[in-house]
Amino acid sequence: MDYALMMSAYESRARASASRRLTQQDLLYESLRRAILDGDIGCGTRLASSRTLAEELDIARNSVLYAYERLVEEGFVTATRHGSIVNDVKATAARPSAQVEPRESAPRSLSRRVRELPPRRAPGSEAVALRPGVPALDAFPLAQWRTALERAMREVEASELGYGDSAGLPALRQAIAQYVRVSRGVRCQPDQVFITDGTQTSLDLCAHFFADEGERVWIENPGYLGARVAMLTAGLSLVPIPVDAAGMAAREEHWRDTPPRLVYLTPSHQYPLGCVLSLERRLALIERARACGAWIIEDDYDSELRHDGPPLPSIQGLADDTPVIYLGTFSKTLFPALRIGFMIVPRQIVTQMETAHRTLVRQGRVAEQRALADFIESGRYARHLRRMRKLYLARRDGLVAAIEKHLAGLMTVSADAGGMHLSVRLDAPVDDVAVSEAARAHGLALSPLSAYCLRGLAESGTAPYNGFLLGYAEATPEASDALMQTLAEVVKAMIEATVECEV
Repeated sequence: MDYALMMSAYESRARASASRRLTQQDLLYESLRRAILDGDIGCGTRLASSRTLAEELDIARNSVLYAYERLVEEGFVTATRHGSIVNDVKATAARPSAQVEPRESAPRSLSRRVRELPPRRAPGSEAVALRPGVPALDAFPLAQWRTALERAMREVEASELGYGDSAGLPALRQAIAQYVRVSRGVRCQPDQVFITDGTQTSLDLCAHFFADEGERVWIENPGYLGARVAMLTAGLSLVPIPVDAAGMAAREEHWRDTPPRLVYLTPSHQYPLGCVLSLERRLALIERARACGAWIIEDDYDSELRHDGPPLPSIQGLADDTPVIYLGTFSKTLFPALRIGFMIVPRQIVTQMETAHRTLVRQGRVAEQRALADFIESGRYARHLRRMRKLYLARRDGLVAAIEKHLAGLMTVSADAGGMHLSVRLDAPVDDVAVSEAARAHGLALSPLSAYCLRGLAESGTAPYNGFLLGYAEATPEASDALMQTLAEVVKAMIEATVECEV
């Protein structure tokens, strides 16, 4: 294998498509990953040793080790005593896409099945400490955003004050397309990007556009409540698929007995458990979805905020023409009030989506969209993300330390590679919903894990989830220590009350 030629060819394509310069370690990783996916490096191939390859390419050995470690972590390569061996990924990634037809139906009534929806509290009634999904607003570069917004306002023309292109400002679509190509491995052009009001709006569009009432949608169990709301209000039939340490665990009987029209999942940071969908399952999902004519909705939740290494590549970018609708939002990485998200659709349905989007969506906020495009293109967005990763890592470590200090034996932290929240299991004989209600009086906004399970439809033999989502983005290590001390007091008091009742 001529590694130097491989890297040179990839670098030429990367510069042409994304106008970017790659570090040596990133270039080697991207080149090897692409060659494995394209089948240029076949299954069972033993890669050159890190020392040999570093000498051949005249680069630092650490750069080679970095590239190999990422390939191992993402499942492309297995590290053995005999070297780094390429796994079998070509067979499933390269199969041609089956034709999947979108729906063009109008939106349905949102009043259906109201009693089945998760309850919502009135604004202002919630506690705030440990809320999941809320970024560190105190660390947002507000002055830089004001500057970008003021510049955008000066550039706005009177002709832009109407509704505008329903798909979104062209400059923002271009900026997003280039960013996700570089950072997430997404294969797209700007016309495949559609701007929305956030992930929930994107989910509503997917539920109405890609499926008809009564058709099946697979959702993770436990999973994101917002996806459940979108699918139920569209009249779709929910099929809960259990989640394990490697993500959504669909079995053969699921594909045989309840084949889906839609599959919704959060592969890069499963919500709420925080696990990552394995490469093997990603490739199998693409293959099986193609075979049964299903669409995959890839909600790339918290993918940019991974603590243990760079963001993982998207499912959408694993092969050409994947049946994947890729969803992203700026609510978590910037601030929720911005209300800007996006969806990236396959090339073959761009025209139909333009028609549906024009019917269902009215664009506004031209200044905000222009400012966001400038924020991304100038590199300030990427710099902000780097700062947030460091900040959130420190705050996560502070929360974990506080849990170990005050709740040892009462609570176990699940493995989690990133994001803004921890998933924890209650090891005490108390109910997570009851604890959350008691803790709310002390200002703690605990999200019970049991609420994320689809009640009455759980897989037989599946252990119930009893624990919490603890958001740490807003909490300094000092604050986390005080909060966990309070939570420990609440849990211990409830244990004592339970014992007294039993006596």
